[in-house]
Amino acid sequence: MSLQGRTIVITGAGRGLGRAFAEACAAAKAETIVVADVRTDWGEATVEALRRSGASAEFLAVDLGDPVSIEAFAAKVAAHYGHIDGLVNNGAIATGIGGKTFEEIDSETWDKVMAVNVRGTWLMTRAMAPLLRRSRLGGRIVNLASDTALWGAPRLLHYVASKGAVISMTRSLARELGPDGIAVNAIAPGLVLVEATEYVPEERRQLYVSGRAMQRAQHPEDVTAVVVFLLGQGAGFVTGQLLPVNGGFVFN
Repeated sequence: MSLQGRTIVITGAGRGLGRAFAEACAAAKAETIVVADVRTDWGEATVEALRRSGASAEFLAVDLGDPVSIEAFAAKVAAHYGHIDGLVNNGAIATGIGGKTFEEIDSETWDKVMAVNVRGTWLMTRAMAPLLRRSRLGGRIVNLASDTALWGAPRLLHYVASKGAVISMTRSLARELGPDGIAVNAIAPGLVLVEATEYVPEERRQLYVSGRAMQRAQHPEDVTAVVVFLLGQGAGFVTGQLLPVNGGFVFN
């Protein structure tokens, strides 16, 4: 599970699962962690905490909804490091968009969710691919999907559709990047107790707990080790796969 010698880029790493992934990569002895987030205050707070723990980390701002911002971010990573070994496409719009039926969702919100969650994942992958190809340890991409796309969560169609797209993109990217020795996988967490899910109604929270094979709440540490594994040496021949990490709420 060691990430020694690896430079890892994590989007949306300012808080929640993204920050937990950064902390887990630091614990796994990653050489450098690039914290990418649209919020400077969150990103810098994560980097400060990582450095206090002895990790090498840097914050670089990026707006996944803005193609120009993604290109500028990639140029900075290339200038600073020359290559990367892993990319975690974690950044997404999830907060405060649930609760509306498919008939109530407005087009502007739908387009914003798709621009960040789908197009942003594609553009970040495209921007980082040249740097991943330069990895001497074997490039790794981990995409954050969601088990909502596996069970068809209601009143969340734009988010569910975006994560379904991420699953399909993962499989196609695995075939396109496979000849370069880059493994591309996705995980589908359940409802994880982080800031981004604080708005979720109690009824939905209880549905997840009661519906799981392991009937308890899901925490970030239930997910992080899986991502560390997929970024590491042991997952070099695992690609195009979707791994639900949800305590058995859905089976793949």
